[in-house]
Amino acid sequence: MYIYPDNLKSKAVMWLWELKDLGIIAVGTLISILALTQTGIMIPLAVTAGYAVLSIRLDDTSIKQFIVNAWKYCVGVQQYYEWRYTDE
Repeated sequence: MYIYPDNLKSKAVMWLWELKDLGIIAVGTLISILALTQTGIMIPLAVTAGYAVLSIRLDDTSIKQFIVNAWKYCVGVQQYYEWRYTDE
């Protein structure tokens, strides 16, 4: 089922994922199954499943986006503080 965004500014979603994430998950699943059948390694399948869980979108936010924003706030972007003394 394809659900078009209500406010025309949010991204289009299918089931619980954005369409971009759904494409990444599909390609990752195909590569993971190929790796599993040819070499018996399950690591790519675990990475794809982890990405699928982290990118589930509820109420226009996802765990993956929260982690990215937290990383940017804590490590990625320099915080600017301005201290002032006011004599009242």
